[in-house]
Amino acid sequence: MSLPDLPPVRGKLLRDEALAPYTWFRVGGPADVLFIPADHLDLADFLRALPEEVPVFTMGVGSNLIVREGGMPGVVIRLAGREFGKVVIDEEKNWVIADAGALDMAVARTAAKAGLAGLEFLVGIPGTIGGALTMNAGCYGRETKDILVTAWGYDRTGEMRVWNNADFGFSYRRTQVPDDMIWIQAVFQGTPDDPAAAEARMAEITAKREAAQPIREKTGGSTFANPDPPGAPNQRSSWKLIDEAGMRGARRGGAQVSEKHCNFLINTGEATAADIEGLGEDVRAAVLKKSGVDLHWEIKRIGRR
Repeated sequence: MSLPDLPPVRGKLLRDEALAPYTWFRVGGPADVLFIPADHLDLADFLRALPEEVPVFTMGVGSNLIVREGGMPGVVIRLAGREFGKVVIDEEKNWVIADAGALDMAVARTAAKAGLAGLEFLVGIPGTIGGALTMNAGCYGRETKDILVTAWGYDRTGEMRVWNNADFGFSYRRTQVPDDMIWIQAVFQGTPDDPAAAEARMAEITAKREAAQPIREKTGGSTFANPDPPGAPNQRSSWKLIDEAGMRGARRGGAQVSEKHCNFLINTGEATAADIEGLGEDVRAAVLKKSGVDLHWEIKRIGRR
């Protein structure tokens, strides 16, 4: 799209910037503009001055993202660097205060080192705190909603908004927060514990993940949400439904359903975004035909086709 003149920034404004290197799948077209803010005030000033007709999308480390070959219209905002990745401990309140660009695993490790339990599950989530807030990320029976105290960020107009846990309207892999929120920081509640015990639990989660998931491949997080939320009676798992539908190892172009864990899609080396997304739709169709379950994407698919 033809963009109007953009506001001046202290960070970086990169036009026609390829997004594939910023995603774990390593596929996809360019952003009309990629904005990497210098800090959160640079971001707020930019949003306030940006014409409202210009689309905005925020990305973290691209671990749960398929960018289509047509690229992204408008401005893609990437929160990266030290100004968006800090994690600090409030010892008095047993709080972990994390920037939105902080890696989930870094937050878990900082909490454990400080002797705070409850955040260990974050070590198994391949993304950032901003993404965890947006989708109520979770694994191994725990979710973001279980530890969040409050979070704050900017809406599309650059207005700062504060959200307490109850304001999110959390459900399984979803919240009721408007899509235009750009998270800056969140506060999580920890529970005092022996650092060695917390670190041992993280090591167990990491070992399970390495044994069961294709984390050394060009992949994303879990492709589809489980049909039933955690704790539901007779809970069904997406990977089992995919396996029962005969899709383990299935291929389309350079994309493949992982042999190791069939709720993961892999770029075997030469896949396009269309290959990966198309294979995902093949999987959905096979599961629907076999079991009658309509799987819902957990990975975001964005951009022009």
